[in-house]
Amino acid sequence: MKKYSDMSKEELLTLKAQLDKEYADIKAKGLALDMSRGKPSADQLDLSMGLINVLSSDSDLKCETGVDCRNYGVIDGIPEAKRLLGEMSEVDPDHIIIYGNSSLNVMFDSIARSMTQGVMGNTPWCKLDKVKFLCPVPGYDRHFKITEFFGIEMINVPMTPQGPDMDMVEKLVSEDASIKGIWCVPKYSNPQGYTYSAETVERFAHLKPAAPDFRIYWDNAYSIHHLYDDNQDFLVEILEACAKAGNPDLVYKFTSTSKVSFPGSGIAAVAASKANLEDFRSYMQIQTIGHDKLNQLRHVKFFKNIDGLREHMRKHAAILRPKFEMVLNTLDRELGGLGIGEWTKPHGGYFISFDSMEGCAKAIVAKAKEAGVVLTGAGATYPYGKDPKDSNIRIAPSFPTPEDLGKAAEVFVLCVKLTSVEKLLATVR
Repeated sequence: MKKYSDMSKEELLTLKAQLDKEYADIKAKGLALDMSRGKPSADQLDLSMGLINVLSSDSDLKCETGVDCRNYGVIDGIPEAKRLLGEMSEVDPDHIIIYGNSSLNVMFDSIARSMTQGVMGNTPWCKLDKVKFLCPVPGYDRHFKITEFFGIEMINVPMTPQGPDMDMVEKLVSEDASIKGIWCVPKYSNPQGYTYSAETVERFAHLKPAAPDFRIYWDNAYSIHHLYDDNQDFLVEILEACAKAGNPDLVYKFTSTSKVSFPGSGIAAVAASKANLEDFRSYMQIQTIGHDKLNQLRHVKFFKNIDGLREHMRKHAAILRPKFEMVLNTLDRELGGLGIGEWTKPHGGYFISFDSMEGCAKAIVAKAKEAGVVLTGAGATYPYGKDPKDSNIRIAPSFPTPEDLGKAAEVFVLCVKLTSVEKLLATVR
């Protein structure tokens, strides 16, 4: 297959005329498809309907220590829920605090408390002249929105298939005390689907920050979200690595069941050192008298243990895997060898990352929208929504039906082709 960049002007003009006709035909169909966010599909949500029925008015609503889960109390979470999410997080339940439904909310709270109260006795960030955060890119837009909301300066750190550029991370963190944290999605990262290598985790654990209140925000959102039984990524456990490196307080590890059970009604947790957790508890005692223990009990009774969680996620994978493969097969078939795009092929998670020719991502997304397919906004995977190369697009295959996803993928590749031809024609004489 001939690369577009190797085509003559006449060949490109002929190709553009053909693509223009295909695009007009697509627009005439009046499609209304949405691939903008990585939401579970209705079929995935149906897998957890047993959660609705696992408790009833006749159920014993006491946790194993005898506490009535209908009432106040148990600020850390009931013991059996701490064990369940401890298994999911690969940490001892003594290092877990259970929260409400959203780990993103816990991260927001953690940044807010750091701004107003400081971290373990250090100066509150709001009293400092400058506060900075490192942001591996492309990355998770909602992470970046949190730090942007609080006026924290964000610094781009390039991602590699092994994780963030650790030479850059180590240099910046060791030299600049105004850098207070780094956002990380270490397993099946959002959006590329990369998993940090063992070397990367070890280098994180051995960081020597200039700021005593620097923390790694380790959002292990996709810890059990594999697409394949026989081809799964492995991630070194960060809390243990930090403890062995003599840096036990360096990391906050977040997780939740948001894409395991119900995104709006899951349970979230943070795992950290005992010193960090004591710091968290000191604020929580003011903030709440306890999170939803009935929901914690419901999750424990439904999933039981890590084996139950893994079996449940195999059912998710059976729904997601064909969708990912459909998109990847379409990209390979329609764009492979053309030299107008590159894409990741993750083993898990919720996203595929596509890099177009430079300067094309916004135009591709706009054309797709005009043709009836809504994608994640170009630039969303970078702080402030500014992709310096205007090339990265996050593809979210999970939510649409297989039929709609197939149509959306065809529209997407057509828009990539048409935008790329227009880009090349603008540069030839």
